[in-house]
This record gives sequence, structure tokens and C-alpha cells, in this order.
Amino acid sequence: MKKSEIRFSIALDDNKVPEAISWSATDAGPDIHFAKAINIALWDREQVGTMKIDLWTKDMPVDEMKRFVVDNIGSMAENIVTATDDKEMATRMRALCKELSEYLDKQEQGQ
Repeated sequence: MKKSEIRFSIALDDNKVPEAISWSATDAGPDIHFAKAINIALWDREQVGTMKIDLWTKDMPVDEMKRFVVDNIGSMAENIVTATDDKEMATRMRALCKELSEYLDKQEQGQ
């Protein structure tokens, strides 16, 4: 059986706020990659619920954080249709993404 690993490294400041997020993966080559935010969701078998890790660096702008959240919802829409073939749920999630993207566009134009 082939095994793959994903490793995250979080550099914290004195107040334990993330300053840098880096990651590497066995299937992503030898390089270390950097990110401003990570969003990890795990389904816990025993507790039958979601466990989440949401981290972002203190230099991530608010507008990028909002786009990151919308992108995550869009990605979940693709996941739900792939995993369950529930096209209606995916359609509703995509509609929410469109609505939120339009909202963010208006916010950015108002600045």
C-alpha cells in the first residue's frame, strides 16, 4: 500500500499568532510551499462529527480571507457532487458562492 504524507509547519509570534505557514507533501515534490491560510476539516469516526483547524497568518488581508472562504465553499460544492452525486446541493452552494462573490465585488468597488 502506498502512503502519502502532508506536513504543516506553523511559525508563531510571542502571542501565539501565526506568522508563517509552510507545508510539504510527499506527492508535491521536495519543495517547501508557503501559504497565508489553511482550512482543514476531518470527519471524526468516533464522535461522528467534524473537527476543524483554521489558521491564517497575521499578514493575510481581510479581503483575501473573505475570498478564501468563498473559494472553500465552491470547492465543497465540487466535493459534494463528486462524493454523493447530489447536484441540487452543489447547485445551491454554487449559487451562494456567486452571491457572496458579487457582495465582495461591491465591497471592493466601494473602497
